[in-house]
Amino acid sequence: MYKVIAVYRVPTDEAAKAKFEDHYKNVHTPICLKIPGIKELRTNKIFGGPTGASNLSMVAEMCFENKDSWKAAMKTPEMMESGKDAMKFAGDLVSVHFAEEIIVKA
Repeated sequence: MYKVIAVYRVPTDEAAKAKFEDHYKNVHTPICLKIPGIKELRTNKIFGGPTGASNLSMVAEMCFENKDSWKAAMKTPEMMESGKDAMKFAGDLVSVHFAEEIIVKA
């Protein structure tokens, strides 16, 4: 599976956090789900780390079946809209990465 991974830092205060969460749920998620070839959108809310609080609030993964579907999706207007929206509501909080998932089972 190939992914676009967005790592979001914690917003500056509670009001900013509420605004971020509302926009992500009600605006950004529907945009992402329109991307051709997307298999699923996974969101991981960070609640802490080994030493306590984390400076991260969420990791989101847009998952694609294979490299070809990921490459095709990267060129679509819907993916461009997703990127523009992320920069609009979380530009100072987000870093974006591309990954190939490798599963190792015990």
